[in-house]
Amino acid sequence: MEEATEILDRDLSDLAPKDWATAIAEMAEEHGMFQPLGPRHFATFIDQSNTLFVSFESMGGIRALSPKAHPLGFSAVKDLGWSHLCVMCDGDTWFRDEEVYGFFDQLIDDGFFDEFDNVVFYGAGPCAYAAAAFSVAAPDATVLAIQPQATLDPSVARWDDRFVEMRRVSFTDRYGYAPEMLEAAEKAFVIYDPNVQLDSMHATLFRAPNTELLELPYMGQGIQNRLMEMEILDDVIDLAGNGKLTRAAFYKMARARRDHRGYLRGLLYVLDQADRPQMAHWLCRNVCNRFSAPHFRKRLEKLEEDLGLSDAAGNGTNG
Repeated sequence: MEEATEILDRDLSDLAPKDWATAIAEMAEEHGMFQPLGPRHFATFIDQSNTLFVSFESMGGIRALSPKAHPLGFSAVKDLGWSHLCVMCDGDTWFRDEEVYGFFDQLIDDGFFDEFDNVVFYGAGPCAYAAAAFSVAAPDATVLAIQPQATLDPSVARWDDRFVEMRRVSFTDRYGYAPEMLEAAEKAFVIYDPNVQLDSMHATLFRAPNTELLELPYMGQGIQNRLMEMEILDDVIDLAGNGKLTRAAFYKMARARRDHRGYLRGLLYVLDQADRPQMAHWLCRNVCNRFSAPHFRKRLEKLEEDLGLSDAAGNGTNG
């Protein structure tokens, strides 16, 4: 365990993409395996404990989100001592590739997932689709999917015009319709912003009794980033791996958004767009009373002037 964490401390952020992939392969092979899966996918596995974190990640996302250009799952290895299977893609592929199917077929045949007491499948966006779809390979797993697409099959989701280039790709063959693939899961959690219309429409397709829809209004389209900025994503994953993630536990952690500047600015924008000056005033006053926030202070002063509350400005601008 100590040797693995030392290897995973290596900073890969300055490496060119080809060198980065080579380094990732070397790090994985030290304590598990590396397997190419065609030209646009590969898998790594680090063996540590009887809890397995299965993450689907894009190479671009890894390099953009991690200061050391590490897959998200490396933190599960380092901080939680878990095993980690990472399936990576070059670009947004939704992992619709025969070699990826064959890889999971082989894992099933080998009884790979049976070796672990707890298994968590994780992904965000197109990777969340894959986490849900391939979770069928590990019955009784827990699935954590952030803003997943249910399918991009145009006969079901023609209304999603964000990914028209994927309409030629089959989402009706093996590991296809994500909501159905969740039927074998112990529990699935779908996190999304109900105000992002297309994400919300996909979320409503996840209807199985074992699936919990967790709404985070006004978080926008980058929920994974926001959860990381609020420093709660690792805690959510930890609870999922220990079978303790519930709706109540999630929303207790999500209260951290009340101190997140990005979320608060987004909420203020929504109130301004809806022409709700009184509610915007309450929000700005609350923020300014809790911490230093020049943007909100300036907006509060303007709102109090517009609302005829300028005499009370001192009550809201001292924070």
